[in-house]
Amino acid sequence: MSHFRLIVGVLGVCAFAADSPLSTLLKGVEDHYNHAKTLQALFKEEYTPAGRPPRTESGLLMLSRPGKMRWVYSQPAGKLFVADGTNFWIYYPDQHRAEKMPVKESDDMRAPLAFLLGRLHFEKEFRDIQSAPDGSDTRITAEPKSDNLPYSKVEFVVAPDSHIIELKVTYFDHSTLDYHFDQERVDPRLDAKLFHFELPPGATLGGPQ
Repeated sequence: MSHFRLIVGVLGVCAFAADSPLSTLLKGVEDHYNHAKTLQALFKEEYTPAGRPPRTESGLLMLSRPGKMRWVYSQPAGKLFVADGTNFWIYYPDQHRAEKMPVKESDDMRAPLAFLLGRLHFEKEFRDIQSAPDGSDTRITAEPKSDNLPYSKVEFVVAPDSHIIELKVTYFDHSTLDYHFDQERVDPRLDAKLFHFELPPGATLGGPQ
């Protein structure tokens, strides 16, 4: 199951009448991202496997339509993830090794963020949808209608100006994936070269291990 499809589903929570406060909020989120050509934000990513300690990574995320991404990691330093629209490239500095994989074949957990540029369209795929204030923000929770998805619950926190500041997925094995975003910039000038991967000198290249 592609994580990209998962997150598209995560955001398909518009199961309310068109004039409801929640559907209005979700339509605002859709408009906020679908009109952007580029996007930049700081990210913190926390993956917690069931029964194991969490793994935290962070850095700078840059997106460009259509479906191009560059994740520059400060933790762990030197790690790099690039999506050029066709392939994903990951560089592991501790191993001096890079991996290449076609976008369509990848379940990489960074893939979902492509939805933030022109791919955010709400669908009626969820049930038991609830919203609650989270300080000045709004937290949305929902469960998938389909039994063929690998997760049991989704949550995302939306700021008053319609940008997403947190996205959390809970899987059936009780593991969780939680993204936090900060200092988002819409339509910054980003050089196209940022979305082309260059293998560092002396590094090896292969497929996922």
